[in-house]
Amino acid sequence: MLPPLAFLNGETAMIILIVVVLLFGGSKLPELARGMGKAKKEFKKASEEVDDEIRNAVNEDEQRKTRLKAIEEEERARIRAKLEEEERAKRAQDGKQN
Repeated sequence: MLPPLAFLNGETAMIILIVVVLLFGGSKLPELARGMGKAKKEFKKASEEVDDEIRNAVNEDEQRKTRLKAIEEEERARIRAKLEEEERAKRAQDGKQN
């Protein structure tokens, strides 16, 4: 598949430039170029902001998952300690009964 501007060889570019000059006039070309430059700059800025928002959302999600995992591990450790405590108490009680 050809890139979008692959058809622009020297002749084609010259014809397009002549048509643009005829349509807009020589005095309007710098203004048109400035406007296109500003539009490109704004588009780039907006796309970078979107990328930053996506990155931040992904980072927040990863942090949330990490926090949840830590909470789960703490809860498991707490339950494990409680079960071990109950088991020790049961053994101690069984030992006293014998």
